[in-house]
Amino acid sequence: MSNNILFPLFTSFLSAVIVTVVGLPFIIKACRYFEYFDLPDERKVHRKPVPRLGGLVFLPAAVVGLFVASWTSVMMGGKEFVFGVSTIAMTLGGLMIYIIGVIDDRYGMKAVQKFVIQTVAAFLLPLCNLVITDLNGLFGLHQIPFVVSYVLTVIAILVIVNAINLIDGIDGLSSGLCIFIMSAYAALLRGNPAIASLNAAIVGSLIVFWCFNVFGKVGGMKIFMGDAGSLFLGYVCAYMSIKNLMRPIAPVDCGEEQMLISITLLLVPVLDVIRVALQRLFTGHGIFEPDKTHIHHILMNAGLSMHAALACILSLFLLICGINYAMWQCNFPMPLIVLMDVAIYLLVWGVLMLSNKSNN
Repeated sequence: MSNNILFPLFTSFLSAVIVTVVGLPFIIKACRYFEYFDLPDERKVHRKPVPRLGGLVFLPAAVVGLFVASWTSVMMGGKEFVFGVSTIAMTLGGLMIYIIGVIDDRYGMKAVQKFVIQTVAAFLLPLCNLVITDLNGLFGLHQIPFVVSYVLTVIAILVIVNAINLIDGIDGLSSGLCIFIMSAYAALLRGNPAIASLNAAIVGSLIVFWCFNVFGKVGGMKIFMGDAGSLFLGYVCAYMSIKNLMRPIAPVDCGEEQMLISITLLLVPVLDVIRVALQRLFTGHGIFEPDKTHIHHILMNAGLSMHAALACILSLFLLICGINYAMWQCNFPMPLIVLMDVAIYLLVWGVLMLSNKSNN
């Protein structure tokens, strides 16, 4: 990676780290003063009130990081960052998602209300031609009809947003996965310095938050990101996964490789939310009805500690990434690799369910 992009990425990362280091203690103090806490209940794994507005810092950290990176680029003799229509649409949609997350964290919102606003935000991306038009052989499909591509894109965005949001059930999980995902996209989308720098800024902010969230003590510096953070991260992940398929951003011609990358990076949270949704439907529960059937809940029911469950899921993510890379290098077809991923996930889930039954 040349210095022309490396230094803007570094300054974006560093400035976001500074904003988050300064901002999180202030948010924690404000939450205590106004008594804005995530209160424990039968569905949650924590047992004491914890400040829940840590995700407030992600958006300002990303904005500061992006502008610092643009300034760095100009100082090095490069061009000021130019933002296209899709980036502006992502900004508007992300802001909508961020605002409803803040409202939900503070006052609470019904799941259906949040879903409606998420749908409006999801439609912003295909309206500016950020659309999945080719499945590149997945399910045996390639080019898909215009209307189908729009509907598929909106559904994909909604699934990804809620997957990142709903897997945020234990310390460090959603933020840890997003650190890996956005680090990958910072490298993959280097053809657009603005997009790469945005990812670098969010990674910088997430690393600081992850330390506060995982290692902070209740009553001290511990904080949750809340829906403001997880929904915003989900929307950015959705944008990046679709942007990765678009020319001329992709480092290679768009095809099976780019589709496999986007699927691989989001496979664990997406498969989890799909499985949970289907399980709720088959058992007669509402799809928006909260429960304790996510993979992190199952791991903890099997006897693992929260940190052990976190390590297992992050290891599963890295294992799938490694297997997919090895299989791709061995010229396995992309659909077969995806089927292997699903089989691995279902195998892990099946073993955990059997372990839970034997423990009961």
